[in-house]
Amino acid sequence: ALPPACTRRLLPLSLGLFQGALLLFFALFVTYNKPSARAEDASLLANELHGIFPLFQDIQVMLVVGLGLLLTFLPRYGLSAVTHNFLLLNFSMQWALVLQGLLHHLQHGQVHLDLHNLLTAEFAAVTVLISVGAVLGRTSPCQLLIVAACEVPIYLASEWAIITRLGVLDVGGTITIHVFSCYFGLGVSKALFGAARQAVHPKETPTPRSDLQSLVGTLILWVFWPSFVAVLCQPGDAQHRAILNTFLAMSASAVTTMVVSSLLERDGKLSPGHVQNGSLAGGVAIGAVADMAMLPVAALALGSLSAVACILGFRFLTPLLARKLALQDQCGIHNLHGLPGILGAVASAVAILVASEDTFRSHLPQVSPVGGNASEAAGGQWGGSGAGRQALCQVAGLAVAIGGSLLAGLLAGTALRLPCLARPPERLCFDDSQYFKIEDQAESPGLGSTAEEGALALKE
Repeated sequence: ALPPACTRRLLPLSLGLFQGALLLFFALFVTYNKPSARAEDASLLANELHGIFPLFQDIQVMLVVGLGLLLTFLPRYGLSAVTHNFLLLNFSMQWALVLQGLLHHLQHGQVHLDLHNLLTAEFAAVTVLISVGAVLGRTSPCQLLIVAACEVPIYLASEWAIITRLGVLDVGGTITIHVFSCYFGLGVSKALFGAARQAVHPKETPTPRSDLQSLVGTLILWVFWPSFVAVLCQPGDAQHRAILNTFLAMSASAVTTMVVSSLLERDGKLSPGHVQNGSLAGGVAIGAVADMAMLPVAALALGSLSAVACILGFRFLTPLLARKLALQDQCGIHNLHGLPGILGAVASAVAILVASEDTFRSHLPQVSPVGGNASEAAGGQWGGSGAGRQALCQVAGLAVAIGGSLLAGLLAGTALRLPCLARPPERLCFDDSQYFKIEDQAESPGLGSTAEEGALALKE
């Protein structure tokens, strides 16, 4: 492994080279979309901007503030969690803009940029922010950037296969974003840590203050989640329905979380981790069916079921996977994104089967999570047994998302084991002092200020 001083300099050098290359690319190839000369088109464009920009701002608050605070449940890693989340968002978004521009928006040697392109690039960045939750605290910033560099192009390929080729309906990204990012992150974790089971670190245990900070992040995400699901829906009835369904699902998941968490504890008390994650499970599950024609009670039921799946996953499945497969999942992304995502994908197939063909035709979503036209992809499949074929497409899309992301994550995790990308020493995992100058403590963290940290240093 490289000496610590070399690994610290690797981050600014790699980021500086990336930003310099991006500046050159933008100078040579990127321009803004030209405004229309016709007055009526200009008015329409202004109305679209006024409709989409408030939702765009909501998503910014979700990703920068809400998700950042959600990751601060580790008491001595909050500064790193928020900062690395912010860095990965910007790095991944810029990287996605380049790739999407070259693949989809290149006209006469120029990439034409607009707000819609920026939104779809941020959706690509979301997958990275979710995936790294599986290895939070035990990886270096350089390793996280490698994950981002690998995951963004794989996500774009996966989304093209699922939405464009299979014609899957997934306006809120349940399959293309949540399921994909979950199993990519688990693949990275498994390949990086191998078969060695990670012992509980003394700095992992949350404190009341860190749990409160994380809960504030949950509340911010909960408030703004309908914007995330509805932002790329067809304006009008579909977008209105997506907002309503998302709110109902998340409200049901919040109440159900309190019930199930309390019942699982012998003394009837709530688990902070359950509340922080289970309250958001409804928003993950509803994305695939948010704009479909269904009864409000279905959204409530899906929200409740997703919360139950999430909490049972934390209580029983995570310990089982750690014991049997030595699988490390630091933030429980499998419980918040994987299980509710699978449930939402199955719910989308059921909703398609039970809806009448005429009703479903009138409510086909027009825009996919990354800007493709999903209704065109599915348009040729609604004759005769078209609903059955579309339901099969939903299940096939789920299989592609799980299988493809897991395999790609295993390959990316293997790359993280290169000597030049050495992981932090065990005694400095989950510790801000590894990456930040902390003014109120000594320059060097030493071998540990507690008996547990001393034991870790001795073991190492």
